[in-house]
Amino acid sequence: MSSFRKALCWIYGAIALAALVATWSQNLPYFTGAHLPGNGPSYIADLKVNGAARSFTVDIGLFLLAATFLMAIEARRLGIRWVWLYVAFGFLIAISVTFPLFLIAREMRLAKLQAAGTVPGEVKLVASDYVALAIIAALTAGFSWYILT
Repeated sequence: MSSFRKALCWIYGAIALAALVATWSQNLPYFTGAHLPGNGPSYIADLKVNGAARSFTVDIGLFLLAATFLMAIEARRLGIRWVWLYVAFGFLIAISVTFPLFLIAREMRLAKLQAAGTVPGEVKLVASDYVALAIIAALTAGFSWYILT
């Protein structure tokens, strides 16, 4: 792996770690505090509290959708395994954590293919990719509509 790719992986790793600390330093107190079901406002309702929250929520949701398309396409093009786990954990942990982790996997795979002298060909998504992408797109659209109304 080139020194550039190694540096890029370190940068992506630092971003993922910073994102994990930043998001979960807020999530843990929120989920263990007064905002548990029956104890006040819910997480989804809090995402609608004002225009800034709605804008940021929809922004992150649409970024997640674009990142999911990129991850699915690049995973198939480069032969990166477990792409849908990155997406699932993006919903469960934070896309700001899992997207940089995917980018590390992508850089490692690109370095391996480059060393072997193989150039990835055209992308061939499988039917389950199209189904998953359509579902995530529909959920993102529906969630965005709900947040904005």
